[in-house]
Amino acid sequence: MPQIIHLVRHGQAVHNLSEANNILPDTDLTPLGEEQARGLISKHPELANVDLIVSSPLRRTLQTTLLGFSSQLERGLRIVALPEVQEVSDLNCDTGSDLSVIKEEFQQDPVDFSLVEPGWQIKEGKTKWAPVVGSILERARAARQWLSERPEREIVVVTHGGFLHFFTDDWVNSVNPDGIVFANQT
Repeated sequence: MPQIIHLVRHGQAVHNLSEANNILPDTDLTPLGEEQARGLISKHPELANVDLIVSSPLRRTLQTTLLGFSSQLERGLRIVALPEVQEVSDLNCDTGSDLSVIKEEFQQDPVDFSLVEPGWQIKEGKTKWAPVVGSILERARAARQWLSERPEREIVVVTHGGFLHFFTDDWVNSVNPDGIVFANQT
């Protein structure tokens, strides 16, 4: 049976409030973003039956995942932090925290950081995390490949609006000045 992969963009984060906040590193969710995350399952009940929860290792995606999938986590599922699905730019707000910092912050939470290597947040030079099209396309390909090799049938990936364009090759609204919009299509 083919896999079902649900894609979720993180809830509103502090940097989404104003371009001036783009200088803030690895931003948190706003109160509205927390509310959005808590309402994920009630708004999208199809997400209740996932077998695997994957998240970008940035704080706002981990926070969205923890709040949005709390009942699944209480059932024993864990979050797999996958650096390939991190945001694409090298703005401070889109750059993750050092692995030791993020592990410390989320040490009480059911997050598996085993796929996150030291330096995952360094986006300069010729690293695979660099904000250049070739590197981002390769990350998207690697993430799709990794997901396709998983045995789970129904997977959710909590990620970022910019990365979703590369992951899905859907560029509608990619230059929308009010933000990137991914919505369920009926």
